[in-house]
Amino acid sequence: MYKNIVLAYDGSDSGQKALLDCNELAQWSHATLSLVAVMPSTMGFVAMEGSIYDPEVEQRERSRFQAILADGLRRLADTGFTANGELLVGDSVEEITNYARKISADLIVVGHKHLDSWAARWWRGSISSALIEHAPCSVLCVITL
Repeated sequence: MYKNIVLAYDGSDSGQKALLDCNELAQWSHATLSLVAVMPSTMGFVAMEGSIYDPEVEQRERSRFQAILADGLRRLADTGFTANGELLVGDSVEEITNYARKISADLIVVGHKHLDSWAARWWRGSISSALIEHAPCSVLCVITL
């Protein structure tokens, strides 16, 4: 039985489906829910693109991801669930797995959308696939078509 569930939420259709499916799972297992949103580090963008660091851009991104997290927490509250919310900054897979270790999670729930072309799959990579390889616990991928 799952007692600590981490839900990785990005506000996408697949993330919203994972959020809804997680409700049922949490209700069934009486688990504690932790909702996380991961903001990419703006310093990584600066290094890759040779740009100049702009604190206003970082603040806008932080506000955007805080809104995504607040939306997920509101959606959970609307269905009668209370969850802890945490904004993480960095590489999605690394941050989610580190957070799962920190709270001794039994399960990570993540949304996944199938990409049509092999080029799209290669270019974007798959956070859900990488989580399966690196997570310290079980991973549930909620598929949207």
